[in-house]
Amino acid sequence: MNMPIHPGTLLIGSQSPTGDGASMASHCPWDNTPLWQGAAASAEQVTQAVAEARAALPQWLYTDRAKCVAAFVTLLKSRAQDFARIMALETARPLWETRTEVATMVAKLDHSLAAQAARRAETRVPTGDALAITRFKPHGVAAVFGPFNMPGHLPNGHIIPALLAGNTIVFKPSEKTPYTGEFMCQLWRQSGLPSGVLNLVQGPAAVGEALANNPDLDAILFTGSVPAGHALQRLQLQYPHRMLALEMGGNNPLVVFNCGHHRAAAYTALTSAFLTAGQRCTCARRLIVGPSDQPVIAELVTMIQSMRIAGPLDTPEPFMGSLISAQAADAVLAAQSQLLSLGGKSVLRASRMTGHDAALTPGIIDMTGVPNLSDTEIFGPLLQVIRVPDFESAINQANNTRFGLSAALLSDHRELFQQFYQRVHAGVINWNRPTNGASSALPFGGIGLSGNHRPSGAWAADYCSYPVASMETETLTTPEKLPPGLTL
Repeated sequence: MNMPIHPGTLLIGSQSPTGDGASMASHCPWDNTPLWQGAAASAEQVTQAVAEARAALPQWLYTDRAKCVAAFVTLLKSRAQDFARIMALETARPLWETRTEVATMVAKLDHSLAAQAARRAETRVPTGDALAITRFKPHGVAAVFGPFNMPGHLPNGHIIPALLAGNTIVFKPSEKTPYTGEFMCQLWRQSGLPSGVLNLVQGPAAVGEALANNPDLDAILFTGSVPAGHALQRLQLQYPHRMLALEMGGNNPLVVFNCGHHRAAAYTALTSAFLTAGQRCTCARRLIVGPSDQPVIAELVTMIQSMRIAGPLDTPEPFMGSLISAQAADAVLAAQSQLLSLGGKSVLRASRMTGHDAALTPGIIDMTGVPNLSDTEIFGPLLQVIRVPDFESAINQANNTRFGLSAALLSDHRELFQQFYQRVHAGVINWNRPTNGASSALPFGGIGLSGNHRPSGAWAADYCSYPVASMETETLTTPEKLPPGLTL
């Protein structure tokens, strides 16, 4: 699996000899099939990657950046099946899902160009004897941290708008998905991206810490866990000049209230909670059900019991595969035990699938009436049910979290959604759509523990550059009327 390093392009921590750190390997979580092996970047190589990105900035500012990104997208289209297969194997997600992810990556260019034109266009306003102009400049060198759950789309959502804005990048994928990260960077290299514009550093948390602590970074664009995001926020005290864009997790509520379509509501709850085996930051973690909508719970259980869970390339295709690791599955099972110890009642118990240490069947725990509900993000296929007597209680329960990423209401009544929209605290609020239903044409981000008011999606253009105000005139002249006290 050795692949040559393109001359002049720094790809650190791949299977190539450039990785000087500890050895790394990637396996398919479903069956432990070996996929990739290599070496992590050393601290010196992280420093070198940032220096390469810094050196590439002047040339990149005067390059046709849209043309370069378009070349990558063209190559990505031609290798879409290969890329989808790599992601499916490395994350144990079904191939149909990773194909959708690649298609979303391809569409990111057009969305980013439209967002840049709409949100970052130069403006000119005549004012007195000068012209008031607002333009936008890139921050400089940006570190992009990618997560494991959508290892193509989510870092791509930072990389493309950051490059279009004129930044250069050091990219650190999750240590759980190094193969995906390397393949994506190979496509960038093969597309003809200039040397040093995009640099890859692979490795565990220590590599990320070395990158985040580099004083020559101008921006950090992060998608990942709450603890890692909080560590970056604390580090910001040392580097207050940096742009820090955080997209973290959620304890997302899905409310079903006065919905006359119980089967459709159950299906929406299933996709909200269990898509990607529950490993999406926007997955529903809490199903809040009104008094007339109790049948939704039984419908949901029936649908789950017929759900196909299998390997990523199996046929017929499964709805979901395994979690990213056996340790991740252990964490979900431990969370289930904790919820039961608090007084929750098992509606459907999550359990490990025989012969697949990372694979779980979905679980549902009824937490109705349990005081002091846990407010943690359980990153896997475990859904809590809370039955409420009225809509006021539903809204209170939806807001009973320090997170604020995604929320959704399933209801036949627009007036209920209007109340829900006004009162629920989240960055994504959907009506009769799943909690994980998002559009690249919209902003994507949360409040509270879910983010720091730097939404990605279409609004990534905002955090990839900063406004510069200029007062300009073609000729320098002395004013006809001088200020008091001056004689020329």
